[in-house]
Amino acid sequence: MAGEDQGPKAQNTSEALQEWREAERTVAVARRGRLAAEVAAEAAEEAARAAGATADAAKAALESAKLAELSAAATARAAKVIVQSTRADFADAETDVAQAEIDEADAHQRYRDASARARQRGGSGT
Repeated sequence: MAGEDQGPKAQNTSEALQEWREAERTVAVARRGRLAAEVAAEAAEEAARAAGATADAAKAALESAKLAELSAAATARAAKVIVQSTRADFADAETDVAQAEIDEADAHQRYRDASARARQRGGSGT
């Protein structure tokens, strides 16, 4: 029947376009968040490598450098925690981007559907 394929609410062209634009903005924000999380993950991994190198150098130092070794090891542990946390944030950002892209595609399809209905009626749909 005519109304069965319209989904939960048939939108007019203007509403569907507005929803699509909002979905596009959400995708852009999510992508920026993903990029920031990715950069932070890389920086945290570099910090973990640097902290590990500091720990190795401290082991070769004189007895008075023992405090530096302990500090470097603590920094390495903290960096590992940051890496794990940042990886989780990155995974969350990936999920957000995926969901935003799905939402944007759905909104785009609803816009196309509303446009097609408007053309069939011979109007603008607004």
